[in-house]
Amino acid sequence: MYKGKKIAVVVPAYNEEKLISRVVETMPHFVDKIIIVNDKSRDSTGEVIDALALQNEKIKPIHHTKNSGVGGAIASGYKWACDNNFDVAVVMAGDAQMDPNDLLNIIEPVVNGEVDYSKGNRLFTGEAYKKIPKLRYFGNSVLSFFTKIASGYWHIADSQTGYTAISLKALKLIDWDKMYKRYGQPNDILVRLNVFDFKVRDVPVKPVYGIGEKSGIKIRKVIFTIPWLLLKLFLWRMKEKYIIRNFHPLVFFYFLGTIFFFFTLFLFIRLFYMWYISGNIPPINALAAMFSFMSSSLFTLFAMWFDMENNKELK
Repeated sequence: MYKGKKIAVVVPAYNEEKLISRVVETMPHFVDKIIIVNDKSRDSTGEVIDALALQNEKIKPIHHTKNSGVGGAIASGYKWACDNNFDVAVVMAGDAQMDPNDLLNIIEPVVNGEVDYSKGNRLFTGEAYKKIPKLRYFGNSVLSFFTKIASGYWHIADSQTGYTAISLKALKLIDWDKMYKRYGQPNDILVRLNVFDFKVRDVPVKPVYGIGEKSGIKIRKVIFTIPWLLLKLFLWRMKEKYIIRNFHPLVFFYFLGTIFFFFTLFLFIRLFYMWYISGNIPPINALAAMFSFMSSSLFTLFAMWFDMENNKELK
């Protein structure tokens, strides 16, 4: 226990036979339960987990009969922690990419009741750009920006990190069966937390790479699936938070910004078409395109500002 709170660590594991033992061996002593979820691994991860459980009574093995993705594995661990009334549930990857020395800093804000969810941020440190592979660093930065818009947590960065801690209160309120099951899970949970007005905080953590881990992320797939997921989550949050639960006029600003955006696209396409076939730029068309562009930009920026103001208490 830590400060009288029961701590559970959820470890999603898929084909981690080489590194899962290291995760267990380096786990801080104050952790009460290590919930290792074997997501139907194709190697001997399941056998390794069962052997570790015989040696360590803190380990609770969960074996999936069907692969459900990292989000599905985390959901299984969360539900077990919730059913057994653990005060804080932490997520640590099965590939030892999360420094156990950072665990105390991750859980501290949740244990103290300052926030309902805390997450690691590898981008705080100046070492991040040097240690994180460049393509992943760039992709993470872009997705973090769009996750701010989708989730409403404008103060949060490094949205793709999975090193997190969540309170029992949040565990009980969120429907984990509806959480996205694949690599967009960290983005999905932020949106769901925002709808319930849970407080979230970033905690600086050390990026860990080059220890034999192998990423299961396929760039060509997530480059399309996660942006589409973020769009759907953004629209769902607008509906749930600003229409159904508590109406806010920012939905009109986002709507008008979108309408003028499509007008802008149409007008600029028409402008370049007319320029191409006649050699002249129609002045009325050009003015209308610029007016539409400015209107779209202003409506969208005001909507973002309203959203930021409405969520400023959730830091």
